[in-house]
Amino acid sequence: MSGRIVFFTEEESLEVTLRALLPRAFPGFLEYEHWIAIHHQGKSDLERSYPRKMREWREPGVRFVVLRDNDGADCVALKGRLVKAVPAGAPGHRIRIVCQELESWFLGDLQAVTAAYPQAGRHPLLRRLAKKDPDNLTNAAALLKELTGTGAKVLRARRIAEQLDPAANRSASFRAMLDAVQVLREGAETG
Repeated sequence: MSGRIVFFTEEESLEVTLRALLPRAFPGFLEYEHWIAIHHQGKSDLERSYPRKMREWREPGVRFVVLRDNDGADCVALKGRLVKAVPAGAPGHRIRIVCQELESWFLGDLQAVTAAYPQAGRHPLLRRLAKKDPDNLTNAAALLKELTGTGAKVLRARRIAEQLDPAANRSASFRAMLDAVQVLREGAETG
C-alpha cells in the first residue's frame, strides 16, 4: 500500500478504538506509517472539517475514511449528505456510518465487554442483548454504561477495544468499516 489512510472521527473515543483495533485487525498496519486518526469535537465539527482537510491534504497516495455516528438519523440520507460534502477531485475515500453509535460496536462483541468489565458478565441485561441486533439499539451508550458501571467513554472505549475480536463482531456497521479499510488498503478509490 502506498500512502496512508486518514480516519476522521467525530470524537476521541472512536479514535481510541481505532488505535486499539486496527493493528490487530490488520497485522502490520502500523499507526503513522500506514494510517492516522484525527478526532473532532462532535458531529458538527467533523462535518465542517473533513471536506476542507480532504481538499487541502497534500500527501501522495492518501486515502480517507470519515466515521460518523448515525444516532437514529435516516442512514441513507445521512450518508448521502456526507458523500455530497466530499470535495470534487478528493482522493480515495469511504464514508461509513456507525449504527447507531460507537457503543453499538462494543455491544456487537459481548465477550469483549465482559473481558474488559467482568462484572458485565453477571448482569441480567447481557442475556437480552445477546439476542438483539447491536446496530438497531438506539440507546447503546446507556446500555453499555449500565453493563460496565462507567460512563467514562474514552477509558471504556480503550478497555473494550483492546478486547474486540474483529471476526466475531455482530455489528454490520463495524464489519462495513473494516471492509472499507481493506478496500482502501488495496487501493480502491471511492464509495
